[in-house]
Amino acid sequence: MAYLFVHFTGEAPESEQVYFAVSRDGLHFTDLNGDKPILVSKEGEKGVRDPFIIRTVEGGFVIIGTDLRIANGKGWGTAQYEGSRKLVVFRSDDLINWSECRLVEVGIPSAGCVWAPEAVFSKERGEYFVFWASMVKEENDKAPKQRIYASWTKDFEAFSAPFKYIEHDNHVIDTDIICADGRYYRFSKDETTKVIKLDCAEELTGTYTDIECPVLDGLFGVEGPECYYISELGKWCLIVDRFATNGGYLPIICEDLAKGDLRILDDADFDMGKRKKRHGGMIPITDEEYERLVNAFAI
Repeated sequence: MAYLFVHFTGEAPESEQVYFAVSRDGLHFTDLNGDKPILVSKEGEKGVRDPFIIRTVEGGFVIIGTDLRIANGKGWGTAQYEGSRKLVVFRSDDLINWSECRLVEVGIPSAGCVWAPEAVFSKERGEYFVFWASMVKEENDKAPKQRIYASWTKDFEAFSAPFKYIEHDNHVIDTDIICADGRYYRFSKDETTKVIKLDCAEELTGTYTDIECPVLDGLFGVEGPECYYISELGKWCLIVDRFATNGGYLPIICEDLAKGDLRILDDADFDMGKRKKRHGGMIPITDEEYERLVNAFAI
């Protein structure tokens, strides 16, 4: 077993595109393709932030991302309140040969943006549940607020009407969902407190219960949560981007998700690679897929 991490790297001219890094153990990563991106968007804002990868039940791969490029110089205000309501979509059968970038509109008409999209497959419905953050001003709002919206799709081409999925008292963005032990766990960034919150439910769109997690409550200035299972450890690993300190991604071992028992790794126990990584997505890959990626995109 090995691991593929897709990500972007910052706001420099080429940084807001899709980069790859691989790992044998899920904790020590090697950057692929040197300082150059693997995938580049030539549509919309001509940038890809927050790329997320999923292995489809049909056997291929899909990367979805935020259609945004801060390097265009429009600023964060425009990005939040007048940004794109479209997803960036790339497809591949083998992780090497990818389709051209395609944009798919999913945001509600009043949304200011569509940020940090992710997806999880629902066995119950036989569809993919796609979710993202949008800045929206509802009728009773004094000001627009970031909420998590969602949509269903069978093929990442046609999407159901979007609906509100997560709302907190304050802004909420950057949500990651995993299914473990028959329950759904969500890691979400509270945009006001700048910490990650954990909750869980028996059903994907059911009622979620907060899980007390002292480690996450004390970890400020982080975003881009991604949780993946490390088979060698027999445990889940949560990585968070320490954006406030420019510290890069930090791995946190989940000793017991249901109890909120997490443990931050020492610096000596991981290596995220030479390249600074911003919000991305992780999947397990086979040894053959690992070798194929290394051979195709020389280290």
